[in-house]
This record gives sequence, C-alpha cells and structure tokens, in this order.
Amino acid sequence: MDAPFQDCAIEERGIVRFLWAEGVKPVEIHCRMLAQYGQSTMSQRKVYEWVERFKSGRTHVTDEGRSGRPSTLASRKASSPQEYRN
Repeated sequence: MDAPFQDCAIEERGIVRFLWAEGVKPVEIHCRMLAQYGQSTMSQRKVYEWVERFKSGRTHVTDEGRSGRPSTLASRKASSPQEYRN
C-alpha cells in the first residue's frame, strides 16, 4: 500500500531514527519505507547517511541552521526588475 508521502523529509528522518533505535538495519529501514511509501521516499543512500548521523550522536531530525546569505529575496517587492540589478 503506497501511502501519500509528499516531500516530508522531517517525517522520514523520524522514521529512520525510530527504526534505527529499535535495532533495524538501514537496508531493512529503506525496504520498509519503500513498501509503505513507494518511490517517493528517501533513497537508500540517504537512509544510511541519516543512520550514521544518529550513530554519531545527532538527536534531532530537523535541518540545522546555515550561515550565510538567505536564498530568498527581501520581503519587500520590487517595483521593477531593474531595482534588483542595482
């Protein structure tokens, strides 16, 4: 049964963390996620990467803050495209 799973990275990470904590191997975690959510789930490689993070002591599943400039434009809207070029 393929349940809808639309880009829910945090939920997927939570599943990986839960199953890993119960002693389930990464390959089995990925198989179970594929069976439940179909091809829209994270790749087997990503499952292994997240298991390694949890083994290294990571406890949260949310994205960490990043330094640097934000990827979005300022909240105010430009009156013309030229305004962003200056």
